Amino acid sequence: YVANANAALEKHPEIGEDLEALLADVEQIPADIRQALINNGGGHLNHALFWELLSPEKQEPTAEVAAAINEAFGSFEAFQEAFTVAATTRFGSGWAWLVVNNEGKLEVVSTANQ
Repeated sequence: YVANANAALEKHPEIGEDLEALLADVEQIPADIRQALINNGGGHLNHALFWELLSPEKQEPTAEVAAAINEAFGSFEAFQEAFTVAATTRFGSGWAWLVVNNEGKLEVVSTANQ
């Protein structure tokens, strides 16, 4: 992922190297490298986040996160069920995410690939 994203970025040094900013608005990415950055930059960011959050030790959510989960889903168990369904019903490759939507509410979403 990283080598391919860097190769694409080398073609347009004027856009910078901040993958998060570039991928937040893909229309700003020049058309000739857009898909390469979506695929490879997105793949790198998704995996980096996954590995950063992966922990061998069970961790309980903070009180603030637990309260938000309970408000959005009714219980932590209901959130786990929604997350599991989103992850296991994705056909092919993809990701399940707990996100804050545009209304500021928690929701579970599933996205394909990057």
